Amino acid sequence: YKRQDLERLAAEVLARNPRLSVLTAKARSADHRAPQVRSLPDPMASLTLFLLQPQTRVGPQRAAVGVSQRLPWFGKLKLKEQAALLEATATWTRVEALRLELITKARALYLELQYLDREQRIVVEDQTTLEHYEELAQARYASGVGIGQAVIKIQAEITKARARLLDIQERRAALVAETNALRDRPEGTKVNLGARLPDATKLPAFEAIRESALTGRPELVEAQVLIDAAAVRVDLSKKDYRPDFTVGLNYALVGKRDDLAGRLNPPAGNGDDILGVIGGVNLPIWRSKLAAGVEQAIQQRLGAEETRRAITAEINGDLANLARRIPLIQEQLALFDEILTAQAEESLRSAEAAYASGTASALDLLDAERVLLGVRIAAERARTNLAVATAKLEGVAATPLRTLARNGSAS
Repeated sequence: YKRQDLERLAAEVLARNPRLSVLTAKARSADHRAPQVRSLPDPMASLTLFLLQPQTRVGPQRAAVGVSQRLPWFGKLKLKEQAALLEATATWTRVEALRLELITKARALYLELQYLDREQRIVVEDQTTLEHYEELAQARYASGVGIGQAVIKIQAEITKARARLLDIQERRAALVAETNALRDRPEGTKVNLGARLPDATKLPAFEAIRESALTGRPELVEAQVLIDAAAVRVDLSKKDYRPDFTVGLNYALVGKRDDLAGRLNPPAGNGDDILGVIGGVNLPIWRSKLAAGVEQAIQQRLGAEETRRAITAEINGDLANLARRIPLIQEQLALFDEILTAQAEESLRSAEAAYASGTASALDLLDAERVLLGVRIAAERARTNLAVATAKLEGVAATPLRTLARNGSAS
């Protein structure tokens, strides 16, 4: 078992998968949201040129410049920053969830491709055996000892073997295409496979797996972070009932009086510019709009809580399903490896001996060979099912089972 082949495939999927690249870009983008929302709004600068200059006691106003700054109510900017940081964290946990999903899927595809290689090898061996049986049956039939039906039946089984090999090639092409889509490789790119399946992993206690899933699954972490973010949004929407302030300065340019009275008797401060202070507040009087904002934030929090509950239920269901299936598959595999395979091989040896001595027909030999073929393929299917189920269980637990088995009790 060349573990590096699977590790290389997993690394390639994580490095090249388009969905993961898109989500990672979104997460990086979300990281830049908090610095924006925690800053004050841009100050406003204004310039007024009076085309019809208003006359004042000290002279005509020619122009005015002003600058103002809006100041949100106390704590608003901090709450916006907290919400943005939490939402960015949720996006990164979504990235981790997708990474876990892709690795689990890549492992399953890898294991299925390995199974097809083993099934193909078994069918090729079976075809070779059938061709040998055909030669024996042809020789007996030519000598007048055997029957033509046996030859025809063996030839039909050879044709079935060839058709099965074509079916294996078709299934392999579909799995290779799916694998290449995961790692964004051109169609037909070869997938390097190890020679055999990984060794079986001793399962830890069910409660240890469940605890690992409920504490380590990125989807649950994301749901909790979104709950916290929604709670911050609720506090922020309540602060919208409070007004924001605007402060600033205004500077007016005033010319000297040029009328007759102003020239004959200039007033004190003639032509002096004007400096003013600006202050203001917005008036949050549309209560229905504000109440809708609070209710929206509350419903978002409730939605996040329900999402967490749904994910927890899904995890418990997946664990319960795998906890029932894996022991059954293990028993089935043990039955194949310890009893059925040996019985089928012994039955074939007995049929071959009887055929050689003339006490059994070619049809009896063919039946024994068919039984052994079915047992060998079923055993490999069960072996693959166990490996795939174990990979899925690690995906549900979000932790390698070997780690859990070392840290907790095993079953």
